[in-house]
Amino acid sequence: MDPENPVNALCIQGMEAEGRGDPESARALFSQAWERRSNHTEAAVAAHYVARHQETASDTLLWNQRALDEAMIGDQESVSGFMPSLYLNLGKSHEDMGDLAAAREQYLLAEQASSALGDDGYGRMIRGGIAAAVERTAAAG
Repeated sequence: MDPENPVNALCIQGMEAEGRGDPESARALFSQAWERRSNHTEAAVAAHYVARHQETASDTLLWNQRALDEAMIGDQESVSGFMPSLYLNLGKSHEDMGDLAAAREQYLLAEQASSALGDDGYGRMIRGGIAAAVERTAAAG
């Protein structure tokens, strides 16, 4: 994530607020990022973070779907490393709503997209989340 991009900078500040245990500031920063988006890639990033602070599972699902939809119509090269996380989060939203078949479909898409992840802490974290999700939903496949 380019920290010079104003939308990304707001999301980074929001993650820092989360890390400090200040969810209200994080929510406000992510909302500002959404309001300042200027293209589909920025919209995907902002929606991804806005989804983290929804009050209901159905609202979280809507924001996670919005993040994926924006990424799909944005610059594919710039979002390729982000796609596994988007699929993973959308899958978790479906799982939280009780739709294990839809969740598994998203988890399998995350698994397919995971080749774009680096061999670093972030990549290992996302791959671990995907593996656990695929295993959790194995009966739905």
